[in-house]
Amino acid sequence: MFNIVTEMKSISQNLLSIREQLPANVLLVAVSKTQLNSAIEEAYETGQRVFGENRIQELVAKAESLPSDIQWHMIGHLQSNKVKYIAPFVSLIHAIDKPKLLTEINKEAAKNNRTIRVLLQFHIAEEESKFGFNKKEAIELLSSKEYESYSNVEVIGVMGMATFTDNETQVRDEFRTLKDIFDGLKRDFFPKNSSFKEISMGMSGDYKLAITEGSTMVRIGSSIFGNRG
Repeated sequence: MFNIVTEMKSISQNLLSIREQLPANVLLVAVSKTQLNSAIEEAYETGQRVFGENRIQELVAKAESLPSDIQWHMIGHLQSNKVKYIAPFVSLIHAIDKPKLLTEINKEAAKNNRTIRVLLQFHIAEEESKFGFNKKEAIELLSSKEYESYSNVEVIGVMGMATFTDNETQVRDEFRTLKDIFDGLKRDFFPKNSSFKEISMGMSGDYKLAITEGSTMVRIGSSIFGNRG
């Protein structure tokens, strides 16, 4: 990929530098997976409140031991049988990649007397290892009777990961594909829903490009914390 910070400074310095580059409408999700609590605390002391994790056990442990006002985002692939562990507290789940998962989140959210915000993940990369809906599958989901019955889940946008490549044109095209999908869903399913506004795309190596293509939420880890532990 490209634009990755190679000379690492302190976590605080990195955070402040990145924030200066982000437009006001773009949320920074600090990807803290595998990082020690001390590193997260340094980011917290610099004012960061939104953190992203991709492993359930690690996310639960950190949520129990770190400040209660942190907004925890689940950004990794999520198995349906693990939803119950994060349903009481998770702020946003980025990677909804199948209808069954959405059903389980709605069920567990109801048990916890809350509504859980989620993003629909789309497969926009060439890599087969990536998860996500295609446009047709998402339309089928949002048109279904089952989706209409969900009262404890709120879909607030879309998420996608570009191909891991130095080909900037390809990455830009993939980000544009996700933006086009978002625009279509907004028009056809959420025209009067002001909450449906998020496009989660862009990581340490491509977040600047993602922002130019319409991202409202960037997931940045190594450019903040350095190499993962």
